[in-house]
Amino acid sequence: MIGRLIVSGSLALLLLMPAAAVAAETIAGALAKAYMTNPQLKAEEARQRATDERVPLAKSGWRPTVEAEGRVDRNWQGTSFIVTDSDASNFGERASGKSDFTNRSFRITLNQPIFDGFRTKNAVREAEASVAAGNQNLLAVEQEVLLSAATAYMDVLRDREIVDYRQRSLKFFEEEVRASQARFNVGEITRTDVAQARARASEAQGNLAVAIGNLESSVANYVRVIGGAPGKLKYPGLSPRVPKTLRDAINVASETSPQILAAAFNEEAAIASIGVRKADLLPQLGFQAAYSVAAEPNSSLLDLESGSVGGVLSIPLYDGGSTYSRIREAKQTASQRRLEVLDAHRQVREAVVRSWHLLKAATATIKAAEDAVAAQRIALEGVREEARVGTRTTLDVLNAANELVFASIALANARRDRIVAGYQLIAATGRMTAEDLRLSVAVYDPSVNYDEVKDKAFGARIYNPE
Repeated sequence: MIGRLIVSGSLALLLLMPAAAVAAETIAGALAKAYMTNPQLKAEEARQRATDERVPLAKSGWRPTVEAEGRVDRNWQGTSFIVTDSDASNFGERASGKSDFTNRSFRITLNQPIFDGFRTKNAVREAEASVAAGNQNLLAVEQEVLLSAATAYMDVLRDREIVDYRQRSLKFFEEEVRASQARFNVGEITRTDVAQARARASEAQGNLAVAIGNLESSVANYVRVIGGAPGKLKYPGLSPRVPKTLRDAINVASETSPQILAAAFNEEAAIASIGVRKADLLPQLGFQAAYSVAAEPNSSLLDLESGSVGGVLSIPLYDGGSTYSRIREAKQTASQRRLEVLDAHRQVREAVVRSWHLLKAATATIKAAEDAVAAQRIALEGVREEARVGTRTTLDVLNAANELVFASIALANARRDRIVAGYQLIAATGRMTAEDLRLSVAVYDPSVNYDEVKDKAFGARIYNPE
């Protein structure tokens, strides 16, 4: 028996040592891990690198195009005819002829746009604005991922607390069942009191199962967003990045919100798109040069060499109204984008105000919940003492215990809601980024890929930071 106790004690010590040795993960560490590994964010970075290619694609309108064509044809021809030459010996008779030759040719053509109705100029403006809008969308996804990570972190902490409360509650009610049974055996209480205690113990067992299920769901979400199972977590304080006043939050959001800035850049792109459509109404001027050489182009020539240099002027006259329709469409789209900027301002302001008041409400709720927990703890102790002297019933004790659990769970929810509301407010202002939060990570810089490709005219190799 003593040997078993020694082994059990040693095993318990070994199980406890790793937990004590491993430092608790902070919320900043969890956010950094999510930033580095979240596939949603990495996919958005790849999407932005693809968007960068719109700029060199638009700039290609200024560059020449060169095409070369080589050809080899085997030609043969057979003829049948009546001889009509009166001096020929076979005059009037049927005769036949045959030709057989191989045509080899090569042609190279160069086209250089000179004036394209400002199409390329406006296309480049449109592409650059689209890239800028894409960068803001990337920041919006980054904020979404980091906010989801912070929420997942707090959900695990909250649900662990609730599981702990439910376990304690079950243990308490099981002790009450044993105590009630003992008191019933000596005739102090009735069978009804014992049944009430058993009912509460069964209810506590079910509540614990629900709490464990909720915790497992939160852990699964944590793994999805952050990329690893949660170990020991450290309860965080309110982020220092939370604005001090509502006015400050609104002012910061109006200047830095990715939602507002993306909408503004989309409007700029839509305005440039009007110029692209108008180019179809203007003359097009280009320079063209061509050179070709052919061997045996036909049965009567051995070689043929030719070249040309000149300008090409194209003046559109009428295309059935399609160009004007596209211009009107582009103008309406620009109007839509302008209204979306206004809508983005209103949405962001609403999100800031909502998050601010959620934060204030959660802060006030914490104080009330702490007072409630303290009062319920005192009440439970008092009811248990009164039950021992017969002035309170078993049901009173069970109810007081339940009230303490409810108050403790309300406190856990309020503490979680306060931290999450703080990060929601930061995100609403546009500051929920790795750089603004000063996470210990190498911040992804989208300009690296953009600078590499914006003037690139050759090569298919891509930049991939993975």
